[in-house]
Amino acid sequence: MGAQILDGKAISAEIREEVRKEVGKLKAEKGLTPGLAVVLVGEDPASKIYVNNKAKTSRELGFHSELHLLDAATPHAALMELIGRLARDPGIHGILVQSPMPGQIDEGAVLLAVPPEKDVDGFHPINAGRLANGQSALVPCTPLGCLEMLKRTGLDPKGLHAVVVGRSHLVGKPVAQLLLSLHCTVTICHSRTKDLGSITRQGDVLVAAVGKPRMITADMVKPGAVVIDVGINRGADGKLVGDVDFAPVAEKASWITPVPGGVGPMTIAMLMKNTLQAAKASLG
Repeated sequence: MGAQILDGKAISAEIREEVRKEVGKLKAEKGLTPGLAVVLVGEDPASKIYVNNKAKTSRELGFHSELHLLDAATPHAALMELIGRLARDPGIHGILVQSPMPGQIDEGAVLLAVPPEKDVDGFHPINAGRLANGQSALVPCTPLGCLEMLKRTGLDPKGLHAVVVGRSHLVGKPVAQLLLSLHCTVTICHSRTKDLGSITRQGDVLVAAVGKPRMITADMVKPGAVVIDVGINRGADGKLVGDVDFAPVAEKASWITPVPGGVGPMTIAMLMKNTLQAAKASLG
């Protein structure tokens, strides 16, 4: 019996519709329009497509949307001045500065310059600390998307053993903390984990976020596990593949996310949800 597919396109469409309705309600009842500013420095083609999609989606959902496309030679000070202006703007509730950035930009300083309450990417150390302490915080969008997909299975996560392969501050660590908040027992594996398969086979929930194509094979998966594949890799044939060897693993899992069309579409949907949350928080 094959796994059921966690369709990121369908789930993200549901979330966007929920956000659109809430935005309409917020405008009607409070007179507040959520505002999102997306900033890109340089001409990276993939980043340009990504930021355009973010701006387009925010407009479709009724947000006030600003897209700032800056030349690759933009000085660090000029970018910081823009971020400062957006930080002071009461009509902007979310600020996102797209990575990667050109070499003259100090990404660490940029990260700190975005106020935590407008950090809709969820990367500011204050938001990371709040998440670690179990407090309310803006959470990184991809881990939040993973959690939303797990919820859509209808499974009760309490007491389940969740194994996370990858310990990055962008996905691995925050997704582990989110799973802990659902009362899962969580194990984090990484590049130096010995006998990785012996651990991944214990996972009722398995999250793969390592950036290595088809690294998770069927013999590494517990029968009936929920498998969430965060990886997006370019295969030898030019096609996108995940960190999970999809077809064989799908025969063993109960639920699985495809690549593409799984976690990927969830990221922008959760960005919209974070921006709505930030707008609501601005009301106190």
